[in-house]
Amino acid sequence: MPVPGPFSGVTVIDLTRVLAGPFSTMILSDLGARVIKVETPGTGDDAREYGPFVNGKSAYFVSVNRGKESIALNLKDDSDRTIFEKLLDTADIIVENYRPGTMEKLGYGWEDLHVKYPRLIYAACSGFGHTGPHSKRPAYDMVVQAMGGIMSITGQPGGEPTRVGMSIGDIGAGLYTTIGMVTALYDRERTGEGRKLDIGMLDCQIAFCENAIARYGATGEIPGPLGGRHPSITPFQVFKTLDGHMIIAAGNNAMFHRFCDIVGRPDLKDDPRYESNRSRTEHQSALELEVEGILATRATADWLSELDPAGIPASGINNVEAVMAHPQVGPRKMVIEVNDPKVGKLKVAGNPVKLSGYDDPIERPTAPDVDQDRARILAELNLPTAAE
Repeated sequence: MPVPGPFSGVTVIDLTRVLAGPFSTMILSDLGARVIKVETPGTGDDAREYGPFVNGKSAYFVSVNRGKESIALNLKDDSDRTIFEKLLDTADIIVENYRPGTMEKLGYGWEDLHVKYPRLIYAACSGFGHTGPHSKRPAYDMVVQAMGGIMSITGQPGGEPTRVGMSIGDIGAGLYTTIGMVTALYDRERTGEGRKLDIGMLDCQIAFCENAIARYGATGEIPGPLGGRHPSITPFQVFKTLDGHMIIAAGNNAMFHRFCDIVGRPDLKDDPRYESNRSRTEHQSALELEVEGILATRATADWLSELDPAGIPASGINNVEAVMAHPQVGPRKMVIEVNDPKVGKLKVAGNPVKLSGYDDPIERPTAPDVDQDRARILAELNLPTAAE
């Protein structure tokens, strides 16, 4: 018999849209929370209009809103406000990603809600947080990638500014929002009081730049893009092989020495330029030429067949199709399915949080249509439906 997730019994009122907020509440849903998505009447979440589409339904939307319920409410309408406030009576967390000040104008800011619902946790995820001179500015993922420095250290040296290949601005903020909500739940168990959580996307990008910021703080040198290599560990980068590219990540002396033996260059171990990680990093360009000349003589799979058994972290460069077919992915349930009445079976990314004693289903409920759960939710709240 399936075991409910650890957040079974926790109710989340989700006013978020697009990606950062929905990603954070999806994590809670995957771990057992009930997530009731409050959407704009008629149109719903903006992400419902983002492709790709399957039979008219957004796969983008389904991928981060699986397992949730939907009710459409106009928070400027008195009758819908009554429904919303009844929902808050039952809720543990409210999550919103409006620009700061929007909820206050509606009468649902933190100060208003905390008086009426003292145990309610209020989670806000916005572009720049609720304080500071930029707090009222709008932001999307690309904006905070640019503003937060990540684009300045991504790509090839001398190349054009390059976006990280996934929405790291949104996903980073979503992850920190989830961490904050879980922290607030733990705090409430001790204090009995709800807290306000204020997450800024820009803040999260700066936190993600930890190594670059530390390097600048230590040296005064502005980090730039390094392509496919690590700034502080060598050899730890992309190398060309006979049939493509691969990663070698020899993160300590023992690994480097084993690597030298495998590639038939034990002499590199005795070269004073390569005696430590620090010296290898100082002579990275010279070592790269040595290593790439060797690796280019054989195919990636041939090298991996020797490096893997020797415990040298290494990999080919997988595309998404190859990732989904990787033999480690299936057993970890990291590609799962939602079975949607319009879309059919859709493969999406699974939940990486694995907890002993709880189920990790290979199939998850799909995302709702706009207002799909209205009648049932109203019945639970002992409120009349439109039909009544």
